[in-house]
Amino acid sequence: MGNEELKAKIVELLPSVTFEEGGDPIAIGWLNMNIEPKDWLPFATQLRNGDSLFFNYLFCLTCIDWKTHLTMVYHLSSTKYRHTIVVKSKLDRNNPEIETVSNIWRTAELHEREVYEMFGVNFLNHPDLRLLILPDGWEGKKPMLKDFEDAVNMIRL
Repeated sequence: MGNEELKAKIVELLPSVTFEEGGDPIAIGWLNMNIEPKDWLPFATQLRNGDSLFFNYLFCLTCIDWKTHLTMVYHLSSTKYRHTIVVKSKLDRNNPEIETVSNIWRTAELHEREVYEMFGVNFLNHPDLRLLILPDGWEGKKPMLKDFEDAVNMIRL
């Protein structure tokens, strides 16, 4: 299935989706799209369970701090059809939250915990949202945000 046919199927699922042109040179050929956070859980469910798409593999989940907002980034592949997409969702930097997809792709559980502790994104309905890497006492510090300051190590981004 080519990207144009894939786009058409995705627009059928979520008419409000927007596609980025150009994109990452490493990910040439991957469809990059933007969706609203409120649409993420039902859209993710359709991407995973739809027979014609079957995005059964979440291989990367991360967050980007743009100083004005955060962007969640999900990389999905279909091992059956061999197509890959990148789904992005813009979050409010002051109250970043989005539904968990750990019940759809099990690998998301640990990735979401990492984003939670490093960026402060609240994954709604996550089964075990707590620190993953950082030691006790680092709750709520969000060291990957660009305005994070560490007086001991003098880190300033």
